[in-house]
Amino acid sequence: MAVNGTPELAGARWRKSSRSSGNGGACVEVAGNLPGVVGVRDSKDRGGPVLAFTPAAWRAFVDGLPAER
Repeated sequence: MAVNGTPELAGARWRKSSRSSGNGGACVEVAGNLPGVVGVRDSKDRGGPVLAFTPAAWRAFVDGLPAER
């Protein structure tokens, strides 16, 4: 349930790209397992703020990325 417009992220399963470097570089984690929301957070600040997107907005973003990412 959302509180003050903030989506509920309990139960989020966060994943990091397999292309992320293992040396603590600039990486984000994505949780796409929740209904109606895709969460994005900084992998180095897991307790910090989370960007929340609708699944349609996230799909549009991903579809707009170059094929060679």
